[in-house]
Amino acid sequence: KDYEVMAGWKQYHSDQCNGIIVVGGGSSIDCAKGVGIIASHQGSILDYEGIDTLKPPCPPMICIPTTAGSSADVSQFAIITDSQNRRKIAIISKALVPDISLISPETTMTLDSHQTAQTGMDALCHAIEALVSNASSPVTDLFSLNAISLISNHLSKAVNNLKDIKHRDPLMLASMEAGFAFSNASLGAVHAMAHALGGYSDANHGESNALLLPHVIRFNFKSATDRYLRIGKAMDLDFIGKTQEQARDILLNHLIQLTQEYGLNMKLSNLGYTLSDIPQLARTAIKDPCLLTNPRPVSIGELEELYAEAL
Repeated sequence: KDYEVMAGWKQYHSDQCNGIIVVGGGSSIDCAKGVGIIASHQGSILDYEGIDTLKPPCPPMICIPTTAGSSADVSQFAIITDSQNRRKIAIISKALVPDISLISPETTMTLDSHQTAQTGMDALCHAIEALVSNASSPVTDLFSLNAISLISNHLSKAVNNLKDIKHRDPLMLASMEAGFAFSNASLGAVHAMAHALGGYSDANHGESNALLLPHVIRFNFKSATDRYLRIGKAMDLDFIGKTQEQARDILLNHLIQLTQEYGLNMKLSNLGYTLSDIPQLARTAIKDPCLLTNPRPVSIGELEELYAEAL
């Protein structure tokens, strides 16, 4: 949150620090990035919303991620909550890529099954949205597809065998590769809508992504059919002899089954949202930079319809 970033900067300043080491998940890492921004730029963290708003370099940063999901340890994104206006802002700059990231599956061994599932679904969503992004490239596609394959093969096994590092290891690799992909290709409507949920009511990011992903895929499918078919094949789904609509439904049903398996199959209404919340959520999501790379243009009315479907 914005006030946590400013409190962190005060500590950084009072202790005359000259670098940052951060241990934790995506929120911890983004908070540390925010502290680094203020240490080199001054002002309020909310002043730096947007793309390439940073000029001086940030202090040196070493990341030790403890989840296989956020990819904040390798990305140029920092997502900060504007607590007064109940929204999340995105700060996007190459200056935010950490200098060193010590990435090891051993740091994820204390995650419980729910944390493992929700962070894994976050990484899966990163890879999927990067692959269908209108800013994707052959290089980011390689990372996306391998991340999707690794998550598909190992996430369920990790959730059911929490202390087995041989499944944690490929998930950590997948998270890193998905981070390389979306840091360069950006994301889409799932993340724009999830950021709005998180800012509005502190909704868990991984859960929000899992909830919204099938609805957004259905909306986007005709605009990126070949890429969604590649995603299904990376998940080892059988599309042989199927029409495009049948293949779409196989992919959607598979993702829905995963959320049910992981206990992430809630609706927005289960999280306390009502129809009256939707206009504000849509007004916030329409301003999110992740929408710029969604494969299909999205209007504010369509965002309201997607939120209503997820209700």
